[in-house]
Amino acid sequence: MSLNPARLTSLPALFRERVAATPTKVAYRHFDPAASEWCATPWAAMATEVGRWQQAFLKEGLAPGDRVAIMLRNSREWVVFDQAALGLGLVTVPLYVDDRPDNVAYIVREAGVKLLVVEGRRHWKRLQKVKDELAGLQRIVSVTRIEAEDEPQDERLESLNAWLFGLEGEVLARESATDELATIVYTSGTTGRPKGVMLSHRNILYNAQATARVYGHMLSGEDRFLSFLPLSHMLERTAGYYLPMLVGAEVVYARSVQQLADDLLRQQPTILISVPRIYERVYARIQGNLARQSPRARRLFELAVAVGWHRFLVQQGRAGWHPRLLLWPLLKRLVADKVMARLGGRLRYAVCGGAAMPPEIARLFIGLGLPLLQGYGLTETSPVISANRPDDNIPDSVGLALDGIEVRIGPQDELLTRSPSVMMGYWQNEQATRAAIDEEGWFHTGDQARIDEGGHIYITGRIKDIIVLTNGEKVPPADMEMAIALDPLIDQVMVIGEGRPFLAALVVLNRDEWARLAEELGVDPDDPASLRERFVEKAVLARIQKRLAEFPGYAVIRRAWLSLEPWTVDDGLLTPTLKVKRPQVLRRHAEAVEALYQDVR
Repeated sequence: MSLNPARLTSLPALFRERVAATPTKVAYRHFDPAASEWCATPWAAMATEVGRWQQAFLKEGLAPGDRVAIMLRNSREWVVFDQAALGLGLVTVPLYVDDRPDNVAYIVREAGVKLLVVEGRRHWKRLQKVKDELAGLQRIVSVTRIEAEDEPQDERLESLNAWLFGLEGEVLARESATDELATIVYTSGTTGRPKGVMLSHRNILYNAQATARVYGHMLSGEDRFLSFLPLSHMLERTAGYYLPMLVGAEVVYARSVQQLADDLLRQQPTILISVPRIYERVYARIQGNLARQSPRARRLFELAVAVGWHRFLVQQGRAGWHPRLLLWPLLKRLVADKVMARLGGRLRYAVCGGAAMPPEIARLFIGLGLPLLQGYGLTETSPVISANRPDDNIPDSVGLALDGIEVRIGPQDELLTRSPSVMMGYWQNEQATRAAIDEEGWFHTGDQARIDEGGHIYITGRIKDIIVLTNGEKVPPADMEMAIALDPLIDQVMVIGEGRPFLAALVVLNRDEWARLAEELGVDPDDPASLRERFVEKAVLARIQKRLAEFPGYAVIRRAWLSLEPWTVDDGLLTPTLKVKRPQVLRRHAEAVEALYQDVR
């Protein structure tokens, strides 16, 4: 059941309207490990919990404008915390559960956070490393109980059950002004300290409603979203939390990324929102399995993708009918349906955002019948700027701008945008705010783009992520890295060469695929020295260049440093959204980089 837009003046108003409209409908599902079963929570029960949490917030003496932080996995508690805080005029500060402790301490300190909610013992133990930097916190609430004998206690620490004990009350609704600050979301920047993006109720509501205007007629209360992209990420928060609330859809919280395949099978979602990395993992698994199939099976799979892709182009009005389309019902039954069944069998739409989707991956999934829609946005824009539509889907593009969102190309081919979704500014950082938003209100995305005659936006590069070789050649590494990472052998890759005579790459190999390659090459996969053999490097370089065959002449990787140790969030080489921190990787592997350029054979 859709809601009356005139009554949606704030995010708490959105929640109240949804509860009033469908009190008995299931809002969320989660897995209860103690009962070993999936449990459902209706909207009325959510409202009861929000009222309890609000009483607990008031007990702490918190006032409108105070900042409160949450460091939880996606869960009902995340939503309850957010709605309880917003309904009292508090400002929510989401934290990534896998972020480095020093980063968490920096955000808590810089934002002046007064209350922090954590998952339990594991997160509490990690925060002990920076406990001296959390002095500004007046209360720390743990969802699961932390026993005194487990970890050093803190008088500020209280279990959620104890914190809520004996409390109850109706949902309180302080009428926040639509332009009032709702949340501070810290960007997981690949360079330097993160910046706090200030988003108002209006920023987020406008974006969710603009998204609903595009997709709302395709969504209903019968839809089921599977939520696994962190709610700390604005794509999941807007499109996987507020949007389902707008349209009355149900949300299922996945147990973990590791259990995602099983959750897809068991919960059979109709809507999936993700970042390219998840689709890349599924693609790599499919390619790895295909490599071990018979030539006949591989040809059948490739034929299914090719025919399915042609069918998609016909549906989009970009290709004519061909006799081979008559094969689709058979290929669908033999190939496509089996792959789709592993995704639950009920997916109606899959949305991809957060980074560029490699064209080969989009072609495979769309060819197999999955309506994959790529979009584009940033935390600073609440976040969606553009998205493809089911009836106007050009996978190489990031689609058309949402209604009411202006876009244009500025100097250096930079994409600029202006709309009510653009942030209020950066928390306590006027200089950065002025650099990002010009006097006319245009937000500078930092991404290079082009816009075709039909209004479709194509992201072509990142202004600051351009490699300039000593011969003056300018190389955008992101597209090359996406293409290289399609090889199942390669889990992570970073193309390098700034101020150097040629391009090289730092490569993290997949252990299972490396074991197979090592056997082919006659080397010991467990001996680190094998990775330094020149003929091993050449074999990997040959596979890399095969992936770059259709790139311009600049795309030649002459050297590669091979490793089996993945870059992680914990070691500071990835952001919480799994983007590579290029400067940090270069610093960590400085000696290896120098060796690549000194030892040219």
